[in-house]
Amino acid sequence: MLLALEGIAGAGKSTLRDRLLATAHAEGIPLSHIGQFSWLSHSATRTLIRLRAGHGGDEQEAIEAAAQDLALHSRFNIAVALTEGPVLADRLILSTACLLALLHQQPVDAYVERLAEQTQERPQLTVLLTTEPDICHDRITRRATERRFTEQPEAAARLADLHNEAADAWTKATGLPVLKHPCTTYADLEALVDACMEGLRSAGIPTATNKEASR
Repeated sequence: MLLALEGIAGAGKSTLRDRLLATAHAEGIPLSHIGQFSWLSHSATRTLIRLRAGHGGDEQEAIEAAAQDLALHSRFNIAVALTEGPVLADRLILSTACLLALLHQQPVDAYVERLAEQTQERPQLTVLLTTEPDICHDRITRRATERRFTEQPEAAARLADLHNEAADAWTKATGLPVLKHPCTTYADLEALVDACMEGLRSAGIPTATNKEASR
């Protein structure tokens, strides 16, 4: 099972990721973690780095770089990791589509549809953290790291809207579910962990104990 966590900076993705990894491992579920990009193509990597820095450049070049990187990521990173157990992606397709839409000031649907053409490894469940941008901004200001352009209040608010639109476009294009939920309170976090763990358990994933017993 591939599970993707999406949302703007400060929404609670890292907190949820860490809780899920700890909970899954405590239950003997070999959940692993993977990032948003593969970084396996030099040309695509150069374009993606520019995009992450806020430089849109040529739209078609950007789209093709994102699609190429996703294909490589699916084939050489995600598919391989899935042979060992479920995989948790900290940002994936929706975040990339939203970044493209933000920089090129175009509707996000077309970017989602283009990236959805990659069918080798799609997330069976995507979790979109809908934490309010103001709360996200307050969390970010406590960090010691330098602010990215996507973490500025105006860009973050726009990205929050784009993520919601992208989630609907993703389900429309693929038929795959997106769970939308804020991660503001401890109760929110617990509800998200429970929902994700239910998905992992229902996927029929062999636990480490069961693997040992079958040998």
